[in-house]
Amino acid sequence: MTPARQVGFPTALALVVGGMIGSGVFTLPAALAPYGGVSLLGWLISAGGSILLALVFAHLARTYPATGGPYAYTRRAFGDLAGFLVGWGYWISCWTTNGALAVAFVGYLDPFFPAALRHPPTAALMAGSTVWVLTIVNSLGVRAAGGMQVVTTVLKVLPLLLVGFAGLAYVSPEPFVIADTRAPVLGANIMAVVTLTLWAFLGLETATIPAASVRHAARVIPRATILGTSLAAVLYIVCTVGVMSVVPAATLAASTAPFADAARVMFGDGAARLVALGAAISCFGALNAWVLLVGQMPMAMAADGLFPRVFAQLSSRGTPTRGMVIGGVLTSALIATNYADTLVAVFTFIILLATLSVLVPYAFCALAVLARPAGGAAPTSRGVRIVAALAFGYAMLAIAGAGQETVYWGFLLLLAGLPVYVVIVRSRPVSGEGAR
Repeated sequence: MTPARQVGFPTALALVVGGMIGSGVFTLPAALAPYGGVSLLGWLISAGGSILLALVFAHLARTYPATGGPYAYTRRAFGDLAGFLVGWGYWISCWTTNGALAVAFVGYLDPFFPAALRHPPTAALMAGSTVWVLTIVNSLGVRAAGGMQVVTTVLKVLPLLLVGFAGLAYVSPEPFVIADTRAPVLGANIMAVVTLTLWAFLGLETATIPAASVRHAARVIPRATILGTSLAAVLYIVCTVGVMSVVPAATLAASTAPFADAARVMFGDGAARLVALGAAISCFGALNAWVLLVGQMPMAMAADGLFPRVFAQLSSRGTPTRGMVIGGVLTSALIATNYADTLVAVFTFIILLATLSVLVPYAFCALAVLARPAGGAAPTSRGVRIVAALAFGYAMLAIAGAGQETVYWGFLLLLAGLPVYVVIVRSRPVSGEGAR
């Protein structure tokens, strides 16, 4: 059984925007406050690099609209081993990201249920329950998951638009003055901001992964990827300018809820509570997108004989329910093993684990465009090759900016998948077909 093509452009666009906009954007203005005008330069660089990556994924989706996204493109260009390593790391990142988003979702509900959420076992139970609710929704089919994604994307974007655009009425030059323009200091500050802001764009590839479920995938996925990334970039920059214009820099730098603080200044306490609710919905929507991906990615790998067969089994609705259930169990276990800590400590632990290997597939996919076309495909144009080369450079810059600890753990994570690869390959029937 193959998945039915159940979704179109609006859902694919919602997957891209919803997959990117999660918990991070609601706290980024506070992290960027000390950098003043440099924050805008950093946003422009990370937005430009992310749009280059979006163009790479658009080209790959147009020429090879296969389920699995980064895994499928890497395997086609470089063979089974490279494809497995990219898919392995991405799959682990998916179910650990789900843990981080579930914890963040529960954390943003604190203004409404403070007593319950400050009791760690109760908070952990709520986070785990949220994962299972969305696992059930996604098991009903990609159409049901897509409908949920469209609704939550609209609801999460509304408070960002409200605060961001309302804040533009308060714009003045003072918050955006660059205090130190010496080249070494300015360069270091720009790099720091790029490192902070690039995380807001992770997930731009989400529409490429469930390609088999997208109608007219070769046309819809590229459009959704480019437009979704561009819309998110504009939204991020407008929101940063708006919040930094409303809340004084010293106050903003110490804020744990900068959008809520900005809403409180402009509209009062009621608006601040609505923004907190919007942040919770944002996490919920992003979690919905990643619960879908945690089943789709290993399904594509299992269909190619590079992951356990159970992940390729589809329900009567054409969804990889067993793969999503396995991902849900792993996510729940990750949350449960850390329930004794506070939500902040759990979130910090999980997010470190979740963000290890997302950037590596970006680099591989950029190189996949530059690789010699397989199967007699038409040669890649010079313009596309230039975009891919620039995207690869940006991916390398982002990996370097992620820090030594992240690169260290990411390398160990990839190596941990090698024994799994060996077991799977040894269990496959011998054939005369090559890896590619």
